[in-house]
Amino acid sequence: MPNSPLTIPQVDWLMLAPIAIVAVAGMIALLIETIVPKRSNKGQWLVSILGLAFAGLMLTKQVGSPEGDTLNGLLIADRFGLIAQLVIVAAAFICILFSEDYLVQKRIAFGEFYPLALWSTVGGMVMVSTHNLLVIFVGLEILSIALYVLAGMSRSEERSEESAMKYFLLGAFASAFLLYGIAFIYGATGGLDMRLANTAWASGDVNARTMLIFGGALILVGLGFKSSLVPFHQWTPDVYQGAPTNVAAFMASVSKVAALATLWRVLDDSRALAGFYLPVLFWLAILTMTIGNLAALVQKDVKRILGYSSISHAGYVLVGIAANIKSPNTTNVATVLYYLLAYTLMTVGSFAIVSLVAKGGRESTSIEDLHGLSRRAPLAAGILIVFMISLIGMPPTAGFIGKWMIFNDALNADLAPLAIVLAINSAISIYYYVGIVRAAYVVEEGYIDTAPIGPALVGATILCLVGVIMASFFVTPFMGYVSR
Repeated sequence: MPNSPLTIPQVDWLMLAPIAIVAVAGMIALLIETIVPKRSNKGQWLVSILGLAFAGLMLTKQVGSPEGDTLNGLLIADRFGLIAQLVIVAAAFICILFSEDYLVQKRIAFGEFYPLALWSTVGGMVMVSTHNLLVIFVGLEILSIALYVLAGMSRSEERSEESAMKYFLLGAFASAFLLYGIAFIYGATGGLDMRLANTAWASGDVNARTMLIFGGALILVGLGFKSSLVPFHQWTPDVYQGAPTNVAAFMASVSKVAALATLWRVLDDSRALAGFYLPVLFWLAILTMTIGNLAALVQKDVKRILGYSSISHAGYVLVGIAANIKSPNTTNVATVLYYLLAYTLMTVGSFAIVSLVAKGGRESTSIEDLHGLSRRAPLAAGILIVFMISLIGMPPTAGFIGKWMIFNDALNADLAPLAIVLAINSAISIYYYVGIVRAAYVVEEGYIDTAPIGPALVGATILCLVGVIMASFFVTPFMGYVSR
């Protein structure tokens, strides 16, 4: 039998442009680092900011264009993927915006941070823009490998080295689960497109169904690790505490948004299996919300508190995902996207303000280190209050709107227990979020001075503040557009 001729896939370069721009910006930043004499990292910082801004502009233009795909369907451009990419790019932009001043104060101003952060962003953008499981795996590895290095950037600190090693070992373990799951799905369907699982399930073949269940479970473990879902969450507070604060902000936003958006796409592509994985999502959501909030109550380190906070918010998002999977006709995936946007803005903004405690090579992020922040940096302390209010879920912030919509979706999908647990956990979270605000407004003798507040940090926090407030007023057009 003669070999079939090799066909070269059609490439839509305009569709690939946002991903390519971020990747090329990373290459340029690396070239600047290797060629230009090392005096400062302003060149790498500027290239990174401009590259992400240009990529965001290209994505904004694509959002209004017809949906399509390229590379024989390996990458797609639908509303969900494009908006998820926009959230990822926005998160990376804000994290990098305040990074240079922080890295200088921390005395770890390594120029390699910028290309690694950009390439990690590329991995997240790839993950949310495909139905192909192998492409998801490649995107996940691009995202993760750079983060393993970034987590250990503070090489003189044992805590940072421990953070990087723990993240690397557990991340490799989770990647193995994901890859095994992909192998099972391929064995059941004969392909790598997750949508083939519906056809394989409908065939009624017992062996195929068994492999699909095992494969789906293993993929859930792999993505659950990146999403910090309980019981795959143990690494999160330790890694966030040990990693540099700007890297922790990047992980809490870019990595988490990519993982949760990918999880929704995988589950949406295999709705034929919903009867099996919905009970799992139900209990995962309850455990993730509850354990995340209860563990945060006893923490004395701000970054650990925000780490457990990010775990609980992953549980809130999982409630929205479960509601949409169970009842797609009455609930809206736009709720998930909206909450991911709100979560990103309030979490990155909080980490940006916490980065102020780094000064002169020293950084301690215990709750006591925030004492006197209202006197040292009254604007930052005031903005921190808004972020905490939004994380709690109080009006008129985007956090309130997002939680309300998830609560309503859960009720519409007959998942009232999840809605009740969400409300209870939101009430529990008030204690530790108010504790952070209280620490910032406690004035004690001998408190530690903060780093100077540069224009980049002011810009980053103002962007997050405006986003958290304005997103609550533009929720209707946002939901209307994504719903079309």
